[in-house]
Amino acid sequence: MVLTVADVERTCEFYVRAIGVKVETFGSGRKALVFGRQKFNLHQLGREIVPHAHRPTPGSVDLCIIASTTVDDVIKHLKAVNVVITEGPVQRTGAMGPIRSVYFRDPDENLIEISNYL
Repeated sequence: MVLTVADVERTCEFYVRAIGVKVETFGSGRKALVFGRQKFNLHQLGREIVPHAHRPTPGSVDLCIIASTTVDDVIKHLKAVNVVITEGPVQRTGAMGPIRSVYFRDPDENLIEISNYL
């Protein structure tokens, strides 16, 4: 997955603080957010790596991350680091069944959902 962002450093700081990702630097100074077996590469708006999405735009992503940490603990952590919760906890349907979720937005206003399967 690739996130096109307005400010790579601001995005890295937010995701480290909000959900504890690790930042990986690779290639010629590119950045990625790494957690579990997943990696989100970051593209700076206006300097996207080719090939890229047809219309790369910050704030156009709505994604769900399945966490090993409970949603209740995620909520406590988000509040402790002053991340505004948009919604939750709420019950939704994931790819493999019912999930419990909390939602917040990143610096580009992408909607981030953190969930646990019920």
